[in-house]
Amino acid sequence: MDSDAKTLTVKRLRQLSRVMDKAITIPGTPISIGLDPILGLIPVGGDFLGILFSAYIVLEAARSGAPAATISRMVLNIIIDGILGAVPLVGDLFDFAWTANEYNIKLLEDYLKFPRQRKSTDKWFVFGVLTLLFIVTIGLVAFAVILMRLFGTLLETLLKSLSGS
Repeated sequence: MDSDAKTLTVKRLRQLSRVMDKAITIPGTPISIGLDPILGLIPVGGDFLGILFSAYIVLEAARSGAPAATISRMVLNIIIDGILGAVPLVGDLFDFAWTANEYNIKLLEDYLKFPRQRKSTDKWFVFGVLTLLFIVTIGLVAFAVILMRLFGTLLETLLKSLSGS
């Protein structure tokens, strides 16, 4: 990928990162929120969509030639975001503070400013990392479904005990 194409890619990824992490500034405060924490409020599918958008940034970083170490750190940021963001209530608050996409853009920009390794990332490594990310995402969706069923069962039991049945 030539220099102009990389510049355009980074610009596009930076815009996506901004939409996901810091699109809206809360009036009168320095606090910004993006689509990622809002998506996180949607049960089950919200976190899945957030991870998909984040994975796209990682995929484009790999296509730009980022080394395996950079890609690994990017995926770790997404996994932290996904796992902690999946915890009800606390996870939603965490999503407002942890801006994985913004961190990942900084990692990509640092690599492009100071390329320590010219060799592009091995395609099998990228495939493996994205497969791992997909498995984590499926696990998070399963966790959310199990948690929702557990809360439903607990609520049903509580309502039955309160009604005296």
